[in-house]
Amino acid sequence: LFANLRPASVMPALSSASSLKEDLISGLDIMIVRESTGGAYFGEPKEITEIGNGVRRAVDTQVYTSNEIDRVVRVAFDLAIKRKRCLHSVEKANVMETGVLWREIATQIGSEYPTINLTHMYADNCAMQLVREPKQFDVIVTDNLFGDILSDCAAMLTGSLGMLPSATLSMSDSSGR
Repeated sequence: LFANLRPASVMPALSSASSLKEDLISGLDIMIVRESTGGAYFGEPKEITEIGNGVRRAVDTQVYTSNEIDRVVRVAFDLAIKRKRCLHSVEKANVMETGVLWREIATQIGSEYPTINLTHMYADNCAMQLVREPKQFDVIVTDNLFGDILSDCAAMLTGSLGMLPSATLSMSDSSGR
């Protein structure tokens, strides 16, 4: 189960429940595809150690393989084909090597989907854009940690965290997709 699908759609009856102005969220329909088997939640080492003089250090390791990124990005592209043909790939390539790899793979796969508008965006900018202009998004694909944060933020745009369905997918055919 590697691709968590987190929709954020505004139901007319809940549009006034959002903390944003109704005109910003009316008709909002976003799908966030969150990778759910890798990243900081599963990377090793994960530890808290004493480093001397009463000082402690915590380490969480963000790890992704090209295969993990490839399969979740393909799910997102396949969803984008069925929707508005707009995909935002979200990472932190400016400061994280996993983000550099993520961006490279998304770009490479994007060449196989010429009818999809692929945009790369840093996770912090995506969070800001979700509350600034949420309807610019259709499908967002991102890693486990950023997907956790961004999907909760997007759910609140709809006026309620936990009112929308979600699903987590596994590989569906022999090609590994």
